[in-house]
Amino acid sequence: MNRLQDKKEIAALSQRLKKEHRRMLLARIGGNYSLLAGGVILVVLLVVAAIGPLLVKFDPTSMDVVNRLKTPGAGHLLGTDEFGRDLLTRMIYGTRVSMSVGLTVSLISSALGLVIGLYASYYKLLDHVLMRICDGLVAIPGILLAIALMAALGASSLNVIAALTIVFTPNIARTVRSTALVIREQAYVEAMEAQGAGANRIIWLHIAPNALSPLLVQATFVFAEAIISEAALSFLGAGIPAPAASWGNILQAGKQVIGKAWWMVVFPGAAVIFSVLSLNLLGDGLRDLLDPHGKQRHRKLRRLFARGA
Repeated sequence: MNRLQDKKEIAALSQRLKKEHRRMLLARIGGNYSLLAGGVILVVLLVVAAIGPLLVKFDPTSMDVVNRLKTPGAGHLLGTDEFGRDLLTRMIYGTRVSMSVGLTVSLISSALGLVIGLYASYYKLLDHVLMRICDGLVAIPGILLAIALMAALGASSLNVIAALTIVFTPNIARTVRSTALVIREQAYVEAMEAQGAGANRIIWLHIAPNALSPLLVQATFVFAEAIISEAALSFLGAGIPAPAASWGNILQAGKQVIGKAWWMVVFPGAAVIFSVLSLNLLGDGLRDLLDPHGKQRHRKLRRLFARGA
């Protein structure tokens, strides 16, 4: 009877601890203004990219030379470009391009960087080979490497994704490797090796989960850098080819008529700034949320709560 009572008390305490854990986690998120602000702006941009093209009435590539370089107003909220195309429509389609390129580059480069970094941290010979390749790629300025790759591959959205993935993967691999090397030396990893656990089991079940926090933060910054790089490549004529809409090629066209049509530079420039700002805020917020010192304070609060219970 006493054992049953103890089990019920333990179960009740466990439920209370879980509720308190969720409450404190929500409190930490609610007090993390960088995370909230960056997340809200990013969600708005992703929603615009997903459903915005369904709501506009203009074709982003249809020319109307009679209404070229119209100032922002009722008919065209953000004005028109040098071919009479509605700028708001092109901005919305450009949002889809920038978000899809940035997200795809971030996901692919994070996945590749995770694999390269984990296996490089575990096998010394592989580490020497892979890290020397990464060092060579990192030594070249990213935008110059991207331009060279685009010159070889040709201008298209898929080639932009491929070029930027090659540019950003080495940095992510180095970040994952540095984190995994520390975990690799932990006693529990050595104990798993002593028990005969396979390398893949150790890498993916014991090292990888502990390397995900810095990878997640790094992925948000890569997302932001990919948006800037895509805009820069398109601005230079080496990215998304016209007449497809991209923030970069809208800026490139606006540069030619900046004296007559300021809106062609201001609005796409502001879109790039706000998207990058949202991702930087999100990355800073995630870094604070995943901070080990913050987790230690969280555990202390849980222990104090448990003692009080």
